[in-house]
Amino acid sequence: MQTPVNAFKKALREGRTQVGLWCSLLGPLPTEICAAAGFDWLLLDSEHSPNDLQNLMIQSQIIAGYPGVQGVARVPMGHGYVGQALIKQYLDLGIQTLLVPMVDNAQQARELVRCLRYPPDGIRGMAATRASGWGRNANYAKEANREVCLLVQVETQEGVRNVDAIADVEGVDGVFIGPADLSAAFGHVGDPWHPEMMKMHEDLFRRIQAAGKSVGILTLDEALARTHIDMGAGFIAVGTDTNLVVKSTSALSGKFKGGAQAQQPAAKGNY
Repeated sequence: MQTPVNAFKKALREGRTQVGLWCSLLGPLPTEICAAAGFDWLLLDSEHSPNDLQNLMIQSQIIAGYPGVQGVARVPMGHGYVGQALIKQYLDLGIQTLLVPMVDNAQQARELVRCLRYPPDGIRGMAATRASGWGRNANYAKEANREVCLLVQVETQEGVRNVDAIADVEGVDGVFIGPADLSAAFGHVGDPWHPEMMKMHEDLFRRIQAAGKSVGILTLDEALARTHIDMGAGFIAVGTDTNLVVKSTSALSGKFKGGAQAQQPAAKGNY
């Protein structure tokens, strides 16, 4: 057996924008429907959905059947003992790319890098798990550090102040701007695309790119997505499975029932 090349990480290094979809519906069938759609990556969310390790494994197995798409998993938290334990378990499932929320400073980023790596570069524990083919891949522990990919979310005032230092941490592959939490932190709750926030996005893009790192973001609006791609987004989610279902079911119900069912969620989203 060979350690899989992380195609998502390779694309970021080569400057190829990766277009993805946020997945929160959890079930194997929704995951497979999304995997077959042709996106470059799917975000398997455990921060704002009741996703567990067994379901993440099933989702990963499904995505593996579609070689053109890569699974990226968001842990509910990345700091402290619980965060370290979760990161280890996610990696042992064979997930190679992790998105970690609420990273506020370079020290936190460095600790996350260590959590993703085997010694001597990190503190990840050794075990014969699904990631190594249950030990059949004898070289896995020597090659895994090369293929893991760490994406950190900047979504607080402290994170914005420290974004240059965060992006400069060796082992951080990309910095994801969290539009909803960031806008709330700066007094624009429910309005992640306020003109002041768009100016901040432009500034953050410049600062992260100056450190040689890829920038990520999520938006449900096509025009905004294309704007951020033009700004140089390396990885961007252009929708969520939940929003697609909400919009479609509300629209269909509204055609026949009218009234409240016809109301549509905000097109620009609120993540």
